[in-house]
Amino acid sequence: MPDLSHGGAADDAADAAAVNALRSAVMRLSRRLKHQRVDESLSPTEMSVLGTLARCGSATPGELARKEHVQPPSMTRIVALLEAKGLVKLEPHPDDRRQKVVTSTEQAEAMLEESRRRRNAWLTAVAEGLDDDEWSKLRAAAPVLEKLAHL
Repeated sequence: MPDLSHGGAADDAADAAAVNALRSAVMRLSRRLKHQRVDESLSPTEMSVLGTLARCGSATPGELARKEHVQPPSMTRIVALLEAKGLVKLEPHPDDRRQKVVTSTEQAEAMLEESRRRRNAWLTAVAEGLDDDEWSKLRAAAPVLEKLAHL
């Protein structure tokens, strides 16, 4: 674990406890959010690839593999499955004829939008139990959690 200290053993212990609580909460929340999926036939990895395409735009399978932290052969299989389901299309690379570019389809974009809508609605309903101070802390923490998610 990196040195998270800010001035002593008490801070080290508090930082370790915060990291442990964050890990546990993020994992539990992630599991609960996964139950709100629109298309149960897609794996979490397939959904993640579609989300990456939505956020970052078209990419080669190699670029997607790096962004998703999977091996290129695995990404090739994932892309083939998504293409067979009509969720992505492969197009020639504009500069390298040996490569293909993966682009999400309108069907994928509509599915992702519905999935986001459903998950946001669920999370909003759960968060209704927060008080004003907790909402303020959540708003402050959201950018930090977003940064952690993309490091």
